[in-house]
Amino acid sequence: MERYDILKNLESIGNVKRSDIVYRHMRDPALLRYYYHIRNAPFTERMELSGSSPTDIFIGNYGYPKVFIGPMVPPEFGDTSLLATPERWTYMGIDDIVDMRSKLVRGMYKTNVHNVETGRMEGLVRELALAERSAESEVKFAKKPVAKLVLQDEVQPFGPSAEIKSFELYNIKADRKLESLSLDYDATAKTAIMELYNSDMEVSKIQRGLSAGLFGLKGNRRFVPTRWSITAVDDTISKENLKTIKELEPVDAIYAFYNNALDNRWLIFFIPGNWQYESIEAWYPHTIWNQGSSNISIYSSYEPFTGRKTYAEIGGCYYAARLAVSEKLSAMKKQAIVLILREVHEGYLMPVGVWNVREHVRQTLQAKPEVLSTFNDMLNMVKSRLAIDPKTWILNSTLLKLMLMQKRLSEYAAR
Repeated sequence: MERYDILKNLESIGNVKRSDIVYRHMRDPALLRYYYHIRNAPFTERMELSGSSPTDIFIGNYGYPKVFIGPMVPPEFGDTSLLATPERWTYMGIDDIVDMRSKLVRGMYKTNVHNVETGRMEGLVRELALAERSAESEVKFAKKPVAKLVLQDEVQPFGPSAEIKSFELYNIKADRKLESLSLDYDATAKTAIMELYNSDMEVSKIQRGLSAGLFGLKGNRRFVPTRWSITAVDDTISKENLKTIKELEPVDAIYAFYNNALDNRWLIFFIPGNWQYESIEAWYPHTIWNQGSSNISIYSSYEPFTGRKTYAEIGGCYYAARLAVSEKLSAMKKQAIVLILREVHEGYLMPVGVWNVREHVRQTLQAKPEVLSTFNDMLNMVKSRLAIDPKTWILNSTLLKLMLMQKRLSEYAAR
């Protein structure tokens, strides 16, 4: 099994032992952040860094349209592609993911997003995003990197950051599919996204290409902040998939899929009927988005057959899950009413990015489903697999309320 285990040669850091931090106190995010702060301290003493970038870049959104762009470089050489391919992380725990990603140092260079095809630094960032494999990189910093573990809801974690003085790439080879579409100024960004997706390119790589401004009509290209590009690609692909799905026959029974990953419990239902979709998240106390409460916080977003016109209340997770669901329905050649119930328990210490939702929903839907017959069967499965009672889910669900109403109407009509 492929794994980056930076801890294997570390017995202690100061007076704090590795085992104390990583194993005994793994439920303390503040202590975990402190550990990575100390672990990354040696990087902050360097004014330059050499390593093999996993073709990863980061485009900020603060101050848009003038933002920081730059490469993500680890202090090691070789095949580092795992660091930038979340499709391969589903076997990892949170500590493994954060440990792996925290070694990536973010270089920062300020530019206007419209300068995507002008300037040497802008060109190098685009060249890195085009690369087929890990690229040898050399970065010189204007100031020492700041040892801070960056955690955001949409994007993957990363380590220290610093403004760039210079940046060089060596022995780089462009991905032919990406390069072909980056040279096609008659293809829209949506066309490029779908062509790459249908050629089986990883979604994360397509997201990186959009962020680097590789796609779009001539004159329309620009750098896209990383967190925006992630949701834009998930949204675009799932919408295109749904155009075909909505013309298919509905599933013939209720299919229930269950999974537990990163202390997230997933229960997904495919229900007979024309497309509707709802995703509900329940965050337990002491989780990252519900730290100051003693109650469970529940959020939901819904769309009817015609889709939705406003941004989902639960953010990028909604679109990431919808992409995974649309892939499964496409493979089944069916449409369905889809309900996702997600319980986020205390073991989910900190956000690791929207990829967690997309890839773990994909993983959940790979399992053999339980086939159910009735609405009551669904409620019984909710009761047996999740900690929150069915009544609470119903109170927070548009779909379950609609189904309950239809059930009562059918019972009334049968009298």
